Amino acid sequence: MKRLLAAFLAAMLVAAPLISRADDEEAQIGRQVYDQLKGQGKIVADSPYYKVLDPIAHRIAEIADPQYQYPFHFILVKDKQPNAFAVPGGNVYVTLPLMTFVKNQEELAGVLCHETSHDIHHDVMHRINVDRNLSIGATLLGAILHVNQLGAQAINLAANLQDLHFSRGVEQNADHLGAYTCTKAGYNPWGMVWLMERFQSVDRNAGPEFLSDHPSDKARIDALRQEFRDNPSEFARWSSSISQAAHSLPSP
Repeated sequence: MKRLLAAFLAAMLVAAPLISRADDEEAQIGRQVYDQLKGQGKIVADSPYYKVLDPIAHRIAEIADPQYQYPFHFILVKDKQPNAFAVPGGNVYVTLPLMTFVKNQEELAGVLCHETSHDIHHDVMHRINVDRNLSIGATLLGAILHVNQLGAQAINLAANLQDLHFSRGVEQNADHLGAYTCTKAGYNPWGMVWLMERFQSVDRNAGPEFLSDHPSDKARIDALRQEFRDNPSEFARWSSSISQAAHSLPSP
């Protein structure tokens, strides 16, 4: 997950025990995140970029909606970096800089397909539970062993490394499902590869956060290429050359 979403998750870990069991936790978290973004003035309600985003999002939602209990909504937000993140309840947030970073509709579709996969797989909810259990486990282990501050830091580091391993698997699964969502929606799934290849050339210290805590770009690219080779019935019709991109991104 990206840094902005991680901050929300930290807040949700505190708030989660307060959420009524009678209500749906995913929907409540989604509403809380939306309210927080709106309160911070980050929600973009009116922008010419919706003319670009909405048609692509509509086609993707037609494929993704039947796989999730809530309809998907795609919302532009203000931020400094090209980024996108999905929140429980079906909201997928797309930053304005991402709309100018992508070069064609296939690349934008690839991001959206990847993010809808996170909700379909309930990844945020799984991460909340994992983080909650890791936090409780690390605290209890520290108390049992009566470790000093250095020992406690080592326990927390181990917990974080376990969480990082979980995130890598989550992201690769989202790439896998996202590729199938793209092709079923009529978008070339190679757009996911083209975008990641461009991210490879960006300085991570000053560049986008979109992949900052994800598996390496090369690992994800290799996995997608292998997926495309292994399933020619789904992917052989799509060109791997960005020069063959069928849908250039129109100006808003």
